[in-house]
Amino acid sequence: MASIWPRSDDTEHLLDGVRRGESEAKDRLFDRHRGAIRRMIDLRMDRVLERRVDASDIVQDVLIEANRRLTDYLANPIMPFHLWLRQMAKDRLIDAHRRHRVAARRSMDREQPLAAASRDDQESVLDLAAQLSDGQLTPAAAATWHELQRRFLEAVEQLEEQDQEIILMRHFERLSNSEVAETLDLSAQAASMRHLRAMRRLRVHLADLEPRANDGDEDE
Repeated sequence: MASIWPRSDDTEHLLDGVRRGESEAKDRLFDRHRGAIRRMIDLRMDRVLERRVDASDIVQDVLIEANRRLTDYLANPIMPFHLWLRQMAKDRLIDAHRRHRVAARRSMDREQPLAAASRDDQESVLDLAAQLSDGQLTPAAAATWHELQRRFLEAVEQLEEQDQEIILMRHFERLSNSEVAETLDLSAQAASMRHLRAMRRLRVHLADLEPRANDGDEDE
């Protein structure tokens, strides 16, 4: 599966157009990233926050800020354009969680990722679950999508926040290891090791949720 973020040569072509002062290039540049920003936000929005804040408003705020800061970015593009945008989106989402923490009457420090994955990312969940199975997911336990999805999301929610984040980045945003490393300010090796540890922990949680074959026979 491809990354949710546009990474083709078209982005660089549009950035060159913006440098030349082409207003149409700027509009196209932001439009082609709007959907990816929305997906990135949807994956991370707390379920309580979803009822209080429209994700579209956060997307619009990100694009307004990006438009305001674009000249500075073009003068010093310290990271790929899509990583620059997603950093702004992450910061905006963190701010939204903080602003609504008291109103929600509960802590939002620990985000609940994959709230939107149940609606839009079935293929990603199935792909990742298949990678993690290694014979631990029996055909009976994974017989239906809803059962597999329920167990997968329950396992993810037991992970530490940094493990959740790298799972989202690698398997739902489909960022490469080098992009994850740049985003988290890690070496490529450190990013790879963090991903490996997260996958191992997720596999353990999935195994713990696996129904035992003799559970129904204990009273016989």
